[in-house]
Amino acid sequence: MRMISTASFGGVTRHTCWVPVRDGVRLATDVYLPEPKPGPLPVLLERTPYGKDEETRRERTALNPHPMRRGEVAALFAKEGYAVVVQDCRGRFDSEGYFTKYLGEAHDGADTMQWIMAQPWCNGAIGTYGLSYAAHTQTALASQRPAGLKAMFLECGGFANAYRGGIRHGGAFELKQAVWALRKARSGSNRISAAARQALDQTDIGDWFRRLPWTRGDSPLQWAPEYEDYLFGQWERGTFDEYWRQPELYAAGHYDAFDGVAVMMMCGWWDPYAQTTTDNYLGLSERGDARVRMVLGPWTHGERSVPWAGNVDFGPAAVLDGSLAQDYVHMRLSWFDHWLKGKSASSQMRDAVRYFRMGGGSGRSTPAGRLDHGGVWCSACGWPVPGTEFMPWYLGADGSLSPVQPQSDEALSFWFDPAHPVPTIGGSVTSGEPLMVAGAYDQRTSADVFGAQEPYGPLADRSDVLVFQTPALEADMEVTGPIVMELWVSSTALDTDFTAKLIDQYPPSEDYPQGYAMNLTDGIMRCRYRRSWETPQMMSPGEVVQITIEPMPTSNLFRKGHRIRLDISSSNFPRFDVNPNTGAPEAGAGPRAVARNSVHTGGRTASRLVLPLVKNH
Repeated sequence: MRMISTASFGGVTRHTCWVPVRDGVRLATDVYLPEPKPGPLPVLLERTPYGKDEETRRERTALNPHPMRRGEVAALFAKEGYAVVVQDCRGRFDSEGYFTKYLGEAHDGADTMQWIMAQPWCNGAIGTYGLSYAAHTQTALASQRPAGLKAMFLECGGFANAYRGGIRHGGAFELKQAVWALRKARSGSNRISAAARQALDQTDIGDWFRRLPWTRGDSPLQWAPEYEDYLFGQWERGTFDEYWRQPELYAAGHYDAFDGVAVMMMCGWWDPYAQTTTDNYLGLSERGDARVRMVLGPWTHGERSVPWAGNVDFGPAAVLDGSLAQDYVHMRLSWFDHWLKGKSASSQMRDAVRYFRMGGGSGRSTPAGRLDHGGVWCSACGWPVPGTEFMPWYLGADGSLSPVQPQSDEALSFWFDPAHPVPTIGGSVTSGEPLMVAGAYDQRTSADVFGAQEPYGPLADRSDVLVFQTPALEADMEVTGPIVMELWVSSTALDTDFTAKLIDQYPPSEDYPQGYAMNLTDGIMRCRYRRSWETPQMMSPGEVVQITIEPMPTSNLFRKGHRIRLDISSSNFPRFDVNPNTGAPEAGAGPRAVARNSVHTGGRTASRLVLPLVKNH
């Protein structure tokens, strides 16, 4: 182990060293070993682009809300009898090489695993852990079948298919990638001159988003070419080709490599990787491996120790700490102690699926000004929850949402102007601040909503938003699982987008006189990809076609007196890029056109929302 430096603190020694990989690049790596080292140990590995000893606000608990450094967490694990390895991804912080977001992590990870297996402090049993990008690096290295990999703890990431969620969704591009790229180009890169860094620091991302579309060399990343290259490289690739099948982006193509590895997956309903999490669970558990577990909470990205998401509160039981484990550190230790040390499994590991069913609260405003929506933890032996009934609810020309299919075909239409898109209010986003914030919110605009214009008010009042809703429910109804919107649509454009948002519509109350439209999940479909991700096909103006929108999964108890509501439009900006309605290539900077878009209801073109109903809880 070629040392750079060694430091001792609190019964743990940190060794900083270089790990060479197959192309000669050296990756900066910290190794934490307990003192005294009792012999070969099981090993835990985290690979991150965010700095191997940087502070991370998501490494905290409800009882200890202060941000921790990655090194502090590694030292805690080391004190429990592990050798812990934390590494900077190539091209980030102290590591050599050229950084291309997501790519290259499979080989770098596999080479690091091989290096670990050759160290005298490794006993041959390795576990991996990490959040978000550090979850993506785990599935990437697992695809290479590295020797020694026994257990993984994936939180909020590990692309099942980045084309379907995380980079693109429904064919549209997730613009959080641009915000992330600007933020990370400003920090931790060893490729940017002082003048370029100053230019990046002075960049106003909001001004850039207002002047979309961009071109290469004329974007907020023009001073950081490696980040601009990755952004446009992914944005321009609208079809599902071999690029998207690379192991870093497509765990679904490599599930057989996970055989024999224990995998814990954890994510939040308001996280852009909720669908990736359920897809990975299904893909791995359907192989008959009993070592797969999944936890889904009412959280935004990595915020497992707060009881709210956005402007909605789910109650004190919503946090991980004390509900699922003592805290986040001990939850991971329990997982690895079982699979790497042979200790008895904790009670939290016995259920294949633990999920938080939102809803059931008082509906009042909390002292902090959030909606008290409430919720409870539930358990299941599989996903979707066994016994789930998938029930269709048909869209009516009168704005109704009903289990009865309309007989005659009627169409509801609106004008979609790409220059005035529907603004994003909450949802499953991350890395989008300050332009977009994750979570649940009343679906009404204000001066705080990016892209909103006066007069502010409910999104339902916009002329380009169609609203469909049930009558007030006569009994409580639990919706848990995958949501599907099957729509029949037409347009005057060759290509356009349709968006769909599922809402729990609260009735008027003392605290909310106009009710509260709480967003649960939403999705989008770029119509050129309606039949195939690999072979896009333009529409003919006026042609009625079927599209399917698959948003993030969710779990919610719609209370008696509430309404199930579905909003349909053609944009959700800045969460997704805006379709120019011209059929132009992806990420093009050409002209934009206004389109007349229609949703058809009844007869052979009966549009419907398919909800997973659970009756056992």
